[in-house]
Amino acid sequence: MSFKSSTIFPPNPNTARGASTKLSASKDKIIYTNGKTVIIRDLNNGAATVYTGHIQNTSVARISPSGYYCASADVTGTVRVWDTVGADQVLKGEYRVLSGRINDLEWDGESKRIIAVGDGRDKYGHAFMMDTGSSTGEISGHSKAINAVAIRSQRPYRAATAGDDALIVFHQGPPYKFDKSIRTHTKFVQDVRYAPSGDHFASVGSDAKVFVYDGKTGDTLGEMSNPHTGSVMACSWSPDSKSLVSASADCTVKLWDVETCKATTTWALGAGVNHQQLGVPTRVFQAPQKAITAATPAADSTFIVGTADGRAFSYSASGESISLEANGHSNLVSGMVTSPVDGTIVSIGYDDRVREIGNAPKAFSEASFSTASQPRSVAVAGDSTIFLAEIGGVEAVRSNQKVFSQTPKSTPSAVAAFKSTIAIGGEDGKVRLNEWDGKTLTETAVFEVNRAVISALAFSPDGKMLASGDSSGKIILFDVLEKKMITSRWSFHSARVNSLSWSADSLHCASGSLDTHVYIWSVAKPIKNIAIKNAGPGGINTVFWIEGKGESGKSGQVASAGADGCVHIWDVEFHT
Repeated sequence: MSFKSSTIFPPNPNTARGASTKLSASKDKIIYTNGKTVIIRDLNNGAATVYTGHIQNTSVARISPSGYYCASADVTGTVRVWDTVGADQVLKGEYRVLSGRINDLEWDGESKRIIAVGDGRDKYGHAFMMDTGSSTGEISGHSKAINAVAIRSQRPYRAATAGDDALIVFHQGPPYKFDKSIRTHTKFVQDVRYAPSGDHFASVGSDAKVFVYDGKTGDTLGEMSNPHTGSVMACSWSPDSKSLVSASADCTVKLWDVETCKATTTWALGAGVNHQQLGVPTRVFQAPQKAITAATPAADSTFIVGTADGRAFSYSASGESISLEANGHSNLVSGMVTSPVDGTIVSIGYDDRVREIGNAPKAFSEASFSTASQPRSVAVAGDSTIFLAEIGGVEAVRSNQKVFSQTPKSTPSAVAAFKSTIAIGGEDGKVRLNEWDGKTLTETAVFEVNRAVISALAFSPDGKMLASGDSSGKIILFDVLEKKMITSRWSFHSARVNSLSWSADSLHCASGSLDTHVYIWSVAKPIKNIAIKNAGPGGINTVFWIEGKGESGKSGQVASAGADGCVHIWDVEFHT
């Protein structure tokens, strides 16, 4: 068996209220960060490349003017410079330049020098060579954290930094040294950007003002009239350096004519906190911003994912995703399952709610069911009864009405269903098989092979086998009809098994774990497996098969998602 990465559906950038989100562009690609991941996304086809070399949360990333390297920084003050051309993303250098979070960085026009700025104990900025890390000057003049930096891309080089002390500091170089302080803003300065021509640079701030300066001398040239009504968080120049665009927390984006200092166009992009503009938009992508915690396949090679902030997204076969906003969860989505009866998707969350998503159109229904305690796992039986494994017990729900409840001897931790057979896993490491007659559960067998908390259960599509994963990383395969163990050799994970999913032919099972790995197991050859190592930094929370892809018994497509917010699609070739 073998595998290769097919497609990556990336998340959107992380955002924080009141803080500018740093986006950068290189030709037809945008670069941004989310968690520990750096994403390079093609605006034409949506294809994405991800870099996962950081061990701490990333804050900003920018590609060099040459296009050969990317510099990315994290919250601990570390900058990594890596190759963007090769598939191996070879590390050029790693440098600890500040003692705290790096808020922004910028390349010079020769792709040789980098200035990184942020929050530190002894300094707020550092200029260094990209290949050796040696200093190329001193970034000084600020008394508080620096939010942004811009470098003139032509000689003579100049640099401007903007900070929380309401100052813009103008530097000459290299080597970079303090030239003067510019006191045009009265509140935090959020962003500063040089025009491609180098003739001007602009600044925006929390005082809702936008200023333009001379690129060589730093002299103030003017203030934009008819400004925003809220904090201006970001700005960007047009390629011809004649226009400037700004994005504001007043939910508007303005296009300015630099010569007249007047707004030529204003776009209103919604209202409220969710529509505050923290970076300059070029196209609207709807995608997760937090970890993906649950997912389930839907019709026609599409799928639905749920996230740690309670949101749900529907992905099309082409990879486009839309947010399912109305009537959703208000907290982490802990489970999703597709009904085998009508294709309705059932989701559960830490808001103690069970909700349903219809097929046409894909949207949450208004009705919901309030659980007795926090739900941990969900399954749907052949008669459309929804079974919930909760901290306080097991509940059965039909048409948003409770029809049965049970308090087992051990706290339930996972549940799976095939027609009238219901499997319930507990914190005692036991898996209990039950028969459902529409009114009550009757226990028929108990499997006592797992030695840790049962964390995932999955019946094979033909109902003959049951896979049981636990918190130690072991997966046990059971024969449901004969009620005995088939194999215990699926034990290569080193941490909790979070998800199990069967291929349509019941010959292979995929598992995703907290150890960041995905394994594809073979029923016919239990000692054979496909190991997809480091499939998702931070851990894999869910795996599922893409229906209708591959050749039965020979190949298939499996998807994995987790803490990095990405959905990875893998092409798998099975052992023959």
